[in-house]
Amino acid sequence: MQGSAYGASLAGGTFDFLGFVKQPQTILRCLSWLFSIVVFATITAEGYINPASQQDAKCIFNGNDSACSYGVGIGVLAFLACVIFIILDAYFPQISNAKERKYIVIGDLVFSAVWTLLWFICFCVLANQWANTSTEESTQPGDAARAVLSFSFFSIITFALLTYFAYGRYRQGVNDFDQDYRDPVGDQTTPYPAAPYTSGPTGYQQSPFTNNQEQPGEYQPPAY
Repeated sequence: MQGSAYGASLAGGTFDFLGFVKQPQTILRCLSWLFSIVVFATITAEGYINPASQQDAKCIFNGNDSACSYGVGIGVLAFLACVIFIILDAYFPQISNAKERKYIVIGDLVFSAVWTLLWFICFCVLANQWANTSTEESTQPGDAARAVLSFSFFSIITFALLTYFAYGRYRQGVNDFDQDYRDPVGDQTTPYPAAPYTSGPTGYQQSPFTNNQEQPGEYQPPAY
């Protein structure tokens, strides 16, 4: 790592609130958070009606309760995920471990991509059910249904952009590391260091202590 890792500066700096708020990811997450509230809150509050011929409340989208439940589930999970990722984005520059940053970016990338697909499915299902809904009931809240469809479509755009930015952060994090690094232990082409000696001993060197062989039988008294 040089000056940054996965789209954020190295740990140890001060938190820049204004810079954080102006980030594209923060703006998109706030919009996604708001859109998800509109979708699941509108369905919960106005997404069910009581037809005159039935006592149980039915979903405004062609009476398909599964369609309403799907929209509520996707919206609630998107709402919670946006809150979690906003907190992680604020804490992200304080994380010094590159692997932890990588896991957060990959999680953001995967979740944003999956929820882009799920919002697309949600929009298609609700639009199809709304097109097949009978308009005979005068109490049918058409404005609520159109609001759900509109903000479901907007959520597709915001999560697609979040996927794009998450992928950019992941690519930036990969490029921050030297891909040509090789471990010298596993690199067989790295030469061994030169020995402290250039060659072996060239000849025999006599010991500094000479050992004079005395003739047997000759005794020399010690000198006092």
